[in-house]
Amino acid sequence: ARAALLTGRLPIRNGFYTTNAHARNAYTPQNIVGGIPDSELLLPELLKKAGYTNKIIGKWHLGHRPQFHPLKHGFDEWFGSPNCHFGPYNNKEVPNIPVYRDWEMVGRYYEDFSIDLKTGEANLTQIYLQEALDFISRQQASQQPFFLYWAIDATHAPVYASKHFLGTSQRGLYGDAVREIDDSIGKILKHLQKLGISENTFVFFTSDNGAALISAPKQGGSNGPFLCGKQTTFEGGMREPAIAWWPGHIPAGKV
Repeated sequence: ARAALLTGRLPIRNGFYTTNAHARNAYTPQNIVGGIPDSELLLPELLKKAGYTNKIIGKWHLGHRPQFHPLKHGFDEWFGSPNCHFGPYNNKEVPNIPVYRDWEMVGRYYEDFSIDLKTGEANLTQIYLQEALDFISRQQASQQPFFLYWAIDATHAPVYASKHFLGTSQRGLYGDAVREIDDSIGKILKHLQKLGISENTFVFFTSDNGAALISAPKQGGSNGPFLCGKQTTFEGGMREPAIAWWPGHIPAGKV
């Protein structure tokens, strides 16, 4: 879905359609067999030609090897991980998922960006939020157009939320994580308004798949009336929410 979002092409066209060795699997860090090819034209590559500065914050998931690095596919900056939540978690005997700032690895997912798998407490969403606010401020100060791909990995299992949000919902840890995402997006929108660039900034919110029913009910969401969920081609796996925000251009409440 991420490949489709960034290329505008169906997975059957760009190769991300299975997890076996016959396709461009970028799914599991322990079995890296491929990623986004140079033949695919990504949205940030088009925007770069138009003078945009592009940043990805969070999960890339389009390949782990150097040739698939986001900075080789149109992005100018990156803070995040090639993937998330797979593998050894806090097994110290096996190195877990790296976290990068641009080309440099700055830590490991579960070791250096503390995620407490017992309590569900982690500040990663807040770290990603601050990265977004700082980037927007820098671009506004430089008067340069920008594209921000804020691809945080909450509410992917194992679910987490920062201390301020733990226990604040009636939906357990999953609900707490959703509340934190909602609050973070609200802060990004307010920041755009504060800087006076909201009417010149198009914001689009969506998800890469339907709820993962395999993680429900404690660490997964609901797809309502739709059949099945993530990792299926039924409506529950393919239909996601989509919200467009552009003050002065898109009327509120319009479907």
